[in-house]
Amino acid sequence: MSTKARILEVAAALVARSPDGDVSTRAVCEGAGVGAPALYRHFGDKEGLLSAVVDHGWDKYLATKRERPPGTDPVEDLRDGWTTHVEFARANPNLFRLMHSPAMRTPPAAALEAHRILTADLQRAAAQGKLRLAPELAAQMIMSANVGVALMLVSRPATFTDESVSRRVRDAVHATVFTPEVTATPGTTSPGTASPVTAEAASAPAEPDEPRIPSTAARLNALLRQSPPPALTRAEGVLLKEWLDRLSNGF
Repeated sequence: MSTKARILEVAAALVARSPDGDVSTRAVCEGAGVGAPALYRHFGDKEGLLSAVVDHGWDKYLATKRERPPGTDPVEDLRDGWTTHVEFARANPNLFRLMHSPAMRTPPAAALEAHRILTADLQRAAAQGKLRLAPELAAQMIMSANVGVALMLVSRPATFTDESVSRRVRDAVHATVFTPEVTATPGTTSPGTASPVTAEAASAPAEPDEPRIPSTAARLNALLRQSPPPALTRAEGVLLKEWLDRLSNGF
């Protein structure tokens, strides 16, 4: 094992065992059997080391997503993705809090990759006519809610004791970003576990026009992204995307 890899492994182990998720560079150097100059040569400073620890941990998490072939139902993939995100946070509370700490001024590369994977799944849903918002906006909404729920569960476990919180928030957000037909489909949740939002979506009368315009615009945008029309110039394509984004997000 290289010196850099050994320092990283020790730092990750110390973060996981730390009562508050913090570590000192001295403890890392002692655990790795190296001097401070070696640590600073490989990582620059403590922030660089912790950023590398976050990337290292999320690389392990993202490995399962990179290897997972897309399913036939992107909505189901998104539900599973939400669940695995929360499970990862609970299994690695210190790492997860570090990942989203304000002290981490530069977003780790793995965090950006996770957002790209989420957006890609939403683009598949849009191409199937299941999304009522632009994939980029829907990704921001889902990621914000998913991270927020996970942070509350690992930071305030004594307060957030209801095991259904994560699922209920997920279903509420999904009811906003997906078309009514998707959230009202029977069998999308386990028997007896449907959230109030999902149940209401199933029984509420569908508006005839309003949901169709955003979902149609989102679907057309996704299809044009897959196969850009040769008849349009690059500038025209950019303008068309802007119009479709406005239609997707304007309702």
